[in-house]
Amino acid sequence: MTFDLKNIEQLLHDCKTEEAISALKLAVTRLEGNDKAQAYYLLGLAYQKLSNWKDAITNYCHAMEINPDSPAAEAYKAAYEILEFFNHDLYNP
Repeated sequence: MTFDLKNIEQLLHDCKTEEAISALKLAVTRLEGNDKAQAYYLLGLAYQKLSNWKDAITNYCHAMEINPDSPAAEAYKAAYEILEFFNHDLYNP
């Protein structure tokens, strides 16, 4: 089975996030090299769309381990900036 990451990326753009996540979870088990890094990056984006920050950051890290120049590096930084923006004092009254 081949995985067309462009088609999976289109699923994300079409707001078919759950379908994209299912395809990407399978893709990361079968792809190698930069394609695997790209799949992890897209999986991170999918989780970020669902505001699942833990899984988003985890997948960005997997992508960066494979390819440090992956766009996941910028997505990782952006995710942390978003998380740092929240007022943590509101969580601990």
